[in-house]
Amino acid sequence: MSATYIEYKFELSPKEPGCDILMAELGTRGFESFVETAEGLNAYIQKEDWHSEILSEVYILDSDEFSIQYTHSEIAPSNWNESWEQSFQPITVANQVTVRAPFHESANTIYDIVIEPKMSFGTGHHETTHMMLAQMLQLDFEGKKVLDMGSGTAVLAILAEKLGAKSVDAIDIDQWCYENALENIHRNQCERIVPLKGDASLLEGKEYDIILANINRNILLADLPRYANCLTRDGELLLSGFLANDLSVLHDRCITLGFHFVTKLQQNEWISAFYRKH
Repeated sequence: MSATYIEYKFELSPKEPGCDILMAELGTRGFESFVETAEGLNAYIQKEDWHSEILSEVYILDSDEFSIQYTHSEIAPSNWNESWEQSFQPITVANQVTVRAPFHESANTIYDIVIEPKMSFGTGHHETTHMMLAQMLQLDFEGKKVLDMGSGTAVLAILAEKLGAKSVDAIDIDQWCYENALENIHRNQCERIVPLKGDASLLEGKEYDIILANINRNILLADLPRYANCLTRDGELLLSGFLANDLSVLHDRCITLGFHFVTKLQQNEWISAFYRKH
């Protein structure tokens, strides 16, 4: 049975960097899907995870620097795609990767990825996903064992296979994401991706050459020791899902765990950081 979601519609002024900050804070409160609008942001959380005080610790709402108004309502799963289709346009990364919907024409880029996200995060539109895709193009995936942690739509896992990965585990804690990943894997005719429902406890006894983790700051901090344990020597770790002012604490944790910083990308207030294990 499909989940029921609560939809929040936020109107922000100024919109930037307000949307980025708000999205990051909502991510730590259990919101799992976002759609940027002309006025601000729509955010979605499963009804079973929602409670009346869900926004009580979203600090930007009390900031004098932003004017924010919002409403919320229950949304049936069947209404999600209609809402999404009205706002979704194809995106192209580095003139090599296109992420598009099934109703868009085929792309002329090297890698053409077809995604129907439903309630899952990861169409490439958000800065974090866009940067992860861009950084992935700089890595050698040929014959590698890959983990896509917090996989959402499985867009990163799909690109990893297209780039030559030997095997890819796509893990997400949300049932809807798991089901959506299955659909998108089939839609892109991928054969080496295994979608799994769960959290970092599934990594016990696993070994990977490349780990992709586009999740929020708090989950990354909690899971980094597990990534360190299951990443091969000289293995590569690509992180995103956090703001620029969170980089220092994540960086310090990575260095403590034996990772070497390689490079980073930044789009607006968002960061993607690339590390290699000693």
